Amino acid sequence: MADKNSFGKVFKITTFGESHGKCVGVVIDGCPAGLALKEEDIQKELERRRPGQSGITTPRKESDLVQIMSGIFNGFTTGAPICALVWNKDVDSSFYENIRYTPRPGHADYTAFIKYGGFSDYRGGGRFSGRITVSFVIAGAIAKKVLREVLGVEILAYTVQIGDIKAKNKSIEEIKAEIDNNLVRCGDLEAAKKMVELIEKVKEEGDSVGGIIECSTLNVPPGLGEPVFDTVEGELAKVLFAIPGVKGVEFGAGFKASIMRGSEHNDQFYVAEDGSIRTFTNNSGGILGGITHGEPIVLRVVIKPTATIGKPQKTVDLKTKKTVEISGKGRHDPCIVPRAIPVIESAIAVALTDLATRMGLINRVITNKNR
Repeated sequence: MADKNSFGKVFKITTFGESHGKCVGVVIDGCPAGLALKEEDIQKELERRRPGQSGITTPRKESDLVQIMSGIFNGFTTGAPICALVWNKDVDSSFYENIRYTPRPGHADYTAFIKYGGFSDYRGGGRFSGRITVSFVIAGAIAKKVLREVLGVEILAYTVQIGDIKAKNKSIEEIKAEIDNNLVRCGDLEAAKKMVELIEKVKEEGDSVGGIIECSTLNVPPGLGEPVFDTVEGELAKVLFAIPGVKGVEFGAGFKASIMRGSEHNDQFYVAEDGSIRTFTNNSGGILGGITHGEPIVLRVVIKPTATIGKPQKTVDLKTKKTVEISGKGRHDPCIVPRAIPVIESAIAVALTDLATRMGLINRVITNKNR
């Protein structure tokens, strides 16, 4: 049977755990030996994803303290599998016990019930909850460090749209300066203020709202990608669509390419001062033929409105086969976009680390001068 809960060929992750289970975590195989790593390196990334950060996130209070169980010795990775986990502490399953046979609209309750014959963990969405993305962030924190220290790669995700409110185009430098200065992690402070107001409004109405996250990956080496089936877009899209709530991914100009002429969309080449081959524009999003060409990988991810809402909705009682009404009473985010940003970055980091390792750009042992 296929590794349904695993991703990657060489740098490989296997995630485990459910929303209201004992813990959520990940096993990482293929991480090079010699990487200086401590729990604090992972914790700072988990803090960005952690619930209960502000008034526009879920009130669930989880400290999300990571524990590394294996693969680290004397402060360095050993080359053995790394197992790390977070214990679930603030769990209240009472609401979910009452709706076990009335699947919530927009959730995977019904499809999981059918797929697993009613044996799936229904509490808090179980394996299909956003809670499982803790595992992504743990793995991503390690992958980010590998990419940064070995290849100088930097991954930066940020909000560009919430509902119908769009951020103005900003430079990477401007975005870096502003994303930590607002609750929605947007590079446009004026738009960010309106986004927060919209989220607060839909929260008061018992509703939710979605948005778009853009991610720019900088200093990407050319040549990543394994056509024809393991292209960069294919690998990135696969891992991104594993994130609950993701409903669309586009690269570069994306769907706007459909209204562009070839003369507009083509990225023309030139020789830079350092002798490298560059392009004047980046409508390809840094990828041609499924292979990186050295420009930043630019992609956008559509995040749907949070499925759990306070408004009454129709569903079916799976026992009686009668239509009933249900209202969300679980703890949830009125908009998951801000907390999804570190998850998006992490998923991208895992995929690129695997591709770079497969290409031979990341060795089995990282040379550390401080060792």
